[in-house]
Amino acid sequence: MDFQGSLFAPGSAGADGLALTRTPLSAGAWVDVAAGWLPDADAVLDTLIADVPWRAEQRRMYDRVVDVPRLVRTYLAGDRLPHPGLEDAREALSDHYEAELGERFRTAGCCYYRDGRDSVAWHGDTIGRGRTHDTMVAIVSLGDARRLALRPRGGGESISFEMGHGDVLVMGGSCQRTWEHAVPKVAHAGPRLSVQFRPLNVF
Repeated sequence: MDFQGSLFAPGSAGADGLALTRTPLSAGAWVDVAAGWLPDADAVLDTLIADVPWRAEQRRMYDRVVDVPRLVRTYLAGDRLPHPGLEDAREALSDHYEAELGERFRTAGCCYYRDGRDSVAWHGDTIGRGRTHDTMVAIVSLGDARRLALRPRGGGESISFEMGHGDVLVMGGSCQRTWEHAVPKVAHAGPRLSVQFRPLNVF
């Protein structure tokens, strides 16, 4: 069976018949989630850990420079992704969402959370068009489960999604400019990788 055909069947079904469930948020934002969506997740995880040239970044915070608490790698439009399963996943997501999004996913940002001390602070992907236009960011999670938390900009009740091995979560509508998201630190966790597919000029 064709890989892409198995990812999204009619009626927004995911791999192995798992449903893609949409959660409406405020201000026209929404989140889609499907558990266990990515086939061969074990092989993809192993390849990314072993073969991706991960980069440690630093960032100025007030009067000092601090290490960014995760490793990163960005694949631009036209770059070959490190595992063919990710190429297929990006095409399947593009096919599924293109009518709603108006374009295809082109880039892939990868984050390597080595343990529970690695995290990402509250933010929205608002560099580029995400600051002023509705867009989508599709996240494939691999490895240990970690919580993705979301909260409205300006205050309000937060929600969270536990992202497990092979799960996919798509943030859409106004989510990047009207909500923020984070991966909080936890006391104990094993390695977890996040692959974020984005359209052009969304960061």
